[in-house]
Amino acid sequence: MQDPHAIHQAARAVGFHEVRIARVRPTPRADAFDRWVARGRHADMHWMPRGRDVRRDPRARAPWARSVLALGVLHHHRRPPDPGGRTGMVARYAWGRDYHNLMGKRLKKLRARLRDLGIRSWGGVDTAPILERPWAHAAGLGFTGKHTLQILAGSSSWLLLGMLFVDVALPPTEPARGGCGTCRRCLVACPTDAFPAPWTLDSRRCISYWTIEAKGLPPRSLRAGFGRWVFGCDVCQEVCPHNHAPPDPDEDDLRPRHAWLDLDRVLATPDAELLEQYRGTPLRRPGAAGLKRNALMVLANLGDEGAVDGIREHALEHNDPVVRAAAVWALHRLGATVRSADGHPLVQAEVRACDSA
Repeated sequence: MQDPHAIHQAARAVGFHEVRIARVRPTPRADAFDRWVARGRHADMHWMPRGRDVRRDPRARAPWARSVLALGVLHHHRRPPDPGGRTGMVARYAWGRDYHNLMGKRLKKLRARLRDLGIRSWGGVDTAPILERPWAHAAGLGFTGKHTLQILAGSSSWLLLGMLFVDVALPPTEPARGGCGTCRRCLVACPTDAFPAPWTLDSRRCISYWTIEAKGLPPRSLRAGFGRWVFGCDVCQEVCPHNHAPPDPDEDDLRPRHAWLDLDRVLATPDAELLEQYRGTPLRRPGAAGLKRNALMVLANLGDEGAVDGIREHALEHNDPVVRAAAVWALHRLGATVRSADGHPLVQAEVRACDSA
């Protein structure tokens, strides 16, 4: 049997803070994922049902797999002081470098070290068809909380996951202890009621989905709930009692460079320049139009009438109808007169909704 100590050392040497091991078998709780997709709770994230066979059993992709390494990087840092003014909040994981790139490079280095030990491997960070949290739970890398995120009991849920399947049988680590008990803080605190039940997230109501993955406009009934969240949302983690004193890891690449966004600047910056400013960060994910849509949602929620001129100048004539429609709604919420000859159906629908409100 391969020495597990050498593998743990290799994983930590390339930058993973947490390393756990489970034996490979059909993916735990894969049926729950299938039911979640069948109910449409993945919204328009159509890639999620793809690779179903591999998600259900990684041996469909890697028939030689014997063990799985569940790898974690802690990413909590304290939020910088509120700058006030017309600014929006960014979820912690997106404050620095894109974790897909950061962890992807560490996985690549780890795989090279494992090859030197004669070990074959396959895995990924988010983009591969792997159900990371069930495997993390099986390996003892925390437990899955009622908010569906992984929690290291009494320590932190600010955890990024990666999985690596290997062709050697390794002794599994002990299952994680702890749980949520009767606590429902995350479920109650969610501003858009995105949890229809414990351990169940409905992406169609989730702020993170609408500000990062979605291409269109969120339902009008949800928009006020976005508050100041311009990219992602941390509310369910911020109220979690397991996060009472999370560690701040020594991770320069994840330090808060973009914890707050100047919303006026987001609107005024040309699209290509805006994306260039956020090169190498998760903030590029929604595209320039998505960021501007999000900025308009938050500006409307802030209620600062000083934003009206900037919205008229930079958003009402934007080339993306989603931005123009969001501008119509934001202007209406700020008490401004909205007149638009824009014939696009999405924009006209917002004009009509505002007129009838």
